[in-house]
Amino acid sequence: MTITLPSPIAPLKLGTRGSPLALAQAHETRERLMQEFDLPDAAFEIVVIKTTGDNRQMIDADRPLKEIGGKGLFTKEIEEALLNGSIDIAIHSMKDMPVAQPDGLLLDCYLPREDVRDAFVSPHVGALADLPAGAKVGTSSLRRKAQVLVAYPHLQVVEFRGNVQTRLRKLDDGVADCTFLAMAGLRRLGRAEVARSAIEPDVMLPAVAQGAIGIERRANDSRVAEMLSAIHDTHTAQRLNSERAFLTALDGSCETPIAGLAELDSGTLRLRGEILRPDGSECLKDDQTASIEDGAELGREMAARLLTQAGSGFFDWRK
Repeated sequence: MTITLPSPIAPLKLGTRGSPLALAQAHETRERLMQEFDLPDAAFEIVVIKTTGDNRQMIDADRPLKEIGGKGLFTKEIEEALLNGSIDIAIHSMKDMPVAQPDGLLLDCYLPREDVRDAFVSPHVGALADLPAGAKVGTSSLRRKAQVLVAYPHLQVVEFRGNVQTRLRKLDDGVADCTFLAMAGLRRLGRAEVARSAIEPDVMLPAVAQGAIGIERRANDSRVAEMLSAIHDTHTAQRLNSERAFLTALDGSCETPIAGLAELDSGTLRLRGEILRPDGSECLKDDQTASIEDGAELGREMAARLLTQAGSGFFDWRK
């Protein structure tokens, strides 16, 4: 396929956060575009943008994400750069993306999805079930916290923020006995060996869109739209279409422990979803199938069923 770039002095600018994982995702995106269009490395520029969520003081403070601005912490400045033309595309971990995009931006390109499972990481034991009563489980994820407390109420969950390197250092320092990372992130970093085990979705259902990279663009940029369509993975889009419809209907945010996973089998889509109370006192689940074309509607219907089961007081803790 032939594509026309503006000029040799105006490479396509790929906006990303500066963490090792974010850069690995940007490099993967660049490599796919280079291969697809037979373009040299010089045709692209990776632009690192520091987001509010990258503020080291916030990371080290171990404050819950909901207290310092939510998922938008990791996307706001990048989307502003996209809107003002400083970058041409924005590369995101879909797990971090709010369910709505700013006016003028579209999120319609996904790379092939990686391993969706959570990784169990500990210097002491091989699995959660091996931890003694009172052991400290470190996580900043409300979903993981609630899932741990549902299955292992005898464990203690402590706030635990930071990138992969920071969390591993905290484990070495004894801040917690174990933590969780995404297998997808570890694989993209070439660090899969860090995981003591990968937790199957039947045991710990992952976050919506975990393992997926999304590429955001300006809605009126037809040149970029053409380029991204060539590396877009339809199967990932079909799965996320259902999962994010489920999340949207639940008014999902970093303040809501929600898990969801869509999987494809021939022409059928299976969606599993759950909502939890953060203290682990209640977990509501659903598991349904539909045609792939009806994936988004399935997500909305599942959310409605769970909300009905939950009743009016289920999310009172968010107030």
